[in-house]
Formats: sequence, C-alpha cells, structure tokens
Amino acid sequence: MNIDRLGGPVLSLFRIVVGLLFVFHGMASLFGVFGGSHGNGHSIAVGTWPGWYAALIQLICGALVLIGLLTRPAAVLASGSMAYAYFTVHVEKGIIPLQNGGEPAAMFCWAFLLIAVFGPGVWAVDSLVSRSRAAVTARTTDARPETATTA
Repeated sequence: MNIDRLGGPVLSLFRIVVGLLFVFHGMASLFGVFGGSHGNGHSIAVGTWPGWYAALIQLICGALVLIGLLTRPAAVLASGSMAYAYFTVHVEKGIIPLQNGGEPAAMFCWAFLLIAVFGPGVWAVDSLVSRSRAAVTARTTDARPETATTA
C-alpha cells in the first residue's frame, strides 16, 4: 500500500475532528450546552469582550473548517484567535501550558495553523470546488478551436 495515498484522507479527517471540536467549544460558550462556558452550565453574555466574540469565531470558523469551505482563511482566523487567547489569558498564569491551563488554546492554535498551511485535504467543499473549476477549464480549453498560424 502506498502511504502517500493516505495523506489527503488523513488530513481531511484531522480537519473534520479539529473543526468539530472547535464548533463544540463555540456552542458551549454561546448557548450553554455541553456543560456551558468553562463548564459552568451557562452561556457567555452577548457582546462580552473577548469571550463572546471568541465563541462566535469558534462556532463560525469551526463550522467552515469542519465542512472544508474557505478552509485556509477560517483556519488562520481560528489559529490567531487561539494565539490571542493564550497570550492574553493563559500566559499571565505562567508560560508553560500545562501549568496555565492553556493546553487547548495552544493545541488549537497549532492545529489550525497546520490546516491553514497544508489545506483541507481531499474531502472538503474547497477541494470539490477546485476539481469542478479544473474540469470546466479543461472542457473550455478542449472546446476552443485551434488557431492556425502561418509563417
């Protein structure tokens, strides 16, 4: 079995799982489900800075990454929001993530950066759109009459 064939599907599965987990974080904070924001059973008040906006980014970017639509820009925004969270909330409690409670923020930051760099994988709306565009371009190019050149 050629190990290179696994790259696209494994990257897609990684993207799907990371996106789904991020959506769950956003839903917990925005709607108070899955134990609520920080496990307190409640949602974050609408418009509260920065928590409510972070939760909105988690929900929207997580959903986009999950389905693989606008994957790279959504992953960059998600990665940046987690870097912001780490350096504004967690690092003041200590630099090491295990000690400051910032492990999820650090892991999400690096996971989304990986997705932004390597793309969505083969099972993504972005990939489907790219393949469709390539097929249309190929048909258009094949349908054009050859122009004869004379010297």
